[in-house]
Amino acid sequence: SGKKEKNARNYLEDFAKTDYTGKRLLLVEDNDLNREIATEILGMTGVTVETAENGKIAVEKVVAAPENWYSLVLMDIQMPVMNGYEAAKQIRSLKNRETASVPIVAMTANAFEEDREKSYEAGMNGYLAKPVSAEALINTIDKIMKDN
Repeated sequence: SGKKEKNARNYLEDFAKTDYTGKRLLLVEDNDLNREIATEILGMTGVTVETAENGKIAVEKVVAAPENWYSLVLMDIQMPVMNGYEAAKQIRSLKNRETASVPIVAMTANAFEEDREKSYEAGMNGYLAKPVSAEALINTIDKIMKDN
């Protein structure tokens, strides 16, 4: 057709043009390699990426952080110690309403509608199925970052 196809590299190039300098994101992912790759990709935008290996550590980081410290939490669902659903519920139940309302986006290998519903029931603001496409990641983060 003569049209240039959009591939992952194109999306990443577009993503890298986005500037989230001054924003902070908490990436909650138990897989070391996934955490490393996501940190590199997200870092292309200038956002500061902090990480947690499980939901318990994520909740502790959110509780210990100053108000409005995180612009977004990307939360894996299936993790040891505390899963993403429970972590999101605990964050949403915090007494500090500003901290409790941080945007949380689920990332899960379970791509069924019931999993999406569980994410929203746990208080999450969005849902990304793994493997997360570059386009979906960019669109989700962009929408949330622009709103905050």
